[in-house]
Amino acid sequence: MNPPSPTGPNTVAPALPNRSAVGSVFDTLAPAYERFSALEREVGSRLFERLAFQRRPPARILDIGCGTGVATAELKRQYRKAEVIGLDASCGMLRQLRRKSGFLRTLHGVVADFGTLPLAARSVDLVFSNLALPWCEDFHALASGLRRVLKPGGMFVFSTLGPDSMKELRMPSIEGSLRAFPDLRDIGDILQAAGFVQPVMDAEHLTLEYPGLDELLRELAGTGASTHFLDWPAFSQSTEKITDYYQGRRLSGVWPLTWEIVYGMAFGPEEGQPIKTREGDIATFSVDLLKSSRLHR
Repeated sequence: MNPPSPTGPNTVAPALPNRSAVGSVFDTLAPAYERFSALEREVGSRLFERLAFQRRPPARILDIGCGTGVATAELKRQYRKAEVIGLDASCGMLRQLRRKSGFLRTLHGVVADFGTLPLAARSVDLVFSNLALPWCEDFHALASGLRRVLKPGGMFVFSTLGPDSMKELRMPSIEGSLRAFPDLRDIGDILQAAGFVQPVMDAEHLTLEYPGLDELLRELAGTGASTHFLDWPAFSQSTEKITDYYQGRRLSGVWPLTWEIVYGMAFGPEEGQPIKTREGDIATFSVDLLKSSRLHR
């Protein structure tokens, strides 16, 4: 029997829906996605504020889970000399990104899963990810891949969902209807185990208000948040149960929905910083570094 992972089981994306099914959902949603993505835009603007902590101007930027490319285009606007790459598993989303690309502000789109980053080692200065990690199947693998592609001192900055997200919809009468989201400490532990240095995590609660239940459910479906439910068709049709459960939670007639937003940033380690694995600590060095070093007898 293999020993347990140094940071325990993958709790970052438990009970994730079928990957191909999720991809199909986002392909369908892509043309109208930005009509419903007010939360993503607001969180993205707050995430950009954290870029002030990066240590050097980035030459290559990777936007993981870029969606329609709103943040990707803003990254190119802020860092005009940088090569900016948007990575997403949805071809439909990347088609929307390409519409934002132009001769003077070229955006590169890459179709790939989070766990298999098709980039060379130590080739990226900045990795940005806004509310995409809840769809990551294996955050351990992603953290390892990011550590591989980041240059020493490169920055990983991200936002994701915490355990209080959509707490109003965690209904005892529909047991197991909504997936669990990880605590920020779980994510921080995984980053540290992968060798990232100086991880900083914080969280805030944002509450959106809707005039009615139909509008609330429509936005969850329009942003793909519906895929966080184990059986969205059954849940979304349980309007009477949802209405009854919401009684006492509604203020001034509106329907509130809480989102716990977890923000994090960490930096790529210097050469030789070990990664914790099941086989023990593993340290890697670039060939260029070894060639430039001198052995003393």
